[in-house]
Amino acid sequence: MSTVYDFEAQKIDGTPVALSQFKGQAMLIVNTASACGFTPQFAGLETLHKAYADKGLAVLGFPCNQFGAQDSGSNTQIAEFCQLNYGVSFPMMAKIEVNGAQAHPLYQWLSAEAPGLLGTKAIKWNFTKFLVGKDGQVIKRYAPTDAPASLAKDIEAALAA
Repeated sequence: MSTVYDFEAQKIDGTPVALSQFKGQAMLIVNTASACGFTPQFAGLETLHKAYADKGLAVLGFPCNQFGAQDSGSNTQIAEFCQLNYGVSFPMMAKIEVNGAQAHPLYQWLSAEAPGLLGTKAIKWNFTKFLVGKDGQVIKRYAPTDAPASLAKDIEAALAA
């Protein structure tokens, strides 16, 4: 697999989605959690979505329960939480694993393409973010502590490329 467009996922309602449907768009891919100290970042991600969706950015949230069991609910519960508490309108995907033997193939690829600090491939915590260019290649990996608003300049550069 050579680009993000080679992967498939499931929407939070279970509907399959080929990431090739986002071909030609920049993407911000984030592993999320509903009960994490970083959960308020949903608001910032929604702000990015509203600001840049019409310019070609797709924000995709991938719930994950691997870090402190901070997203233990069902996909339905997660969807309701995101909508009710943060007005999330960007696509949320079905809950996945991002590390280990059961890691989703997309996350295996993202981690290999953009290793973290000191070359580590593992996702360290919720709200690790990957910016993917319009060519389907990973541009940059961001730490959970990086606020969504701080990514705006990189997103604008990706959209202009």
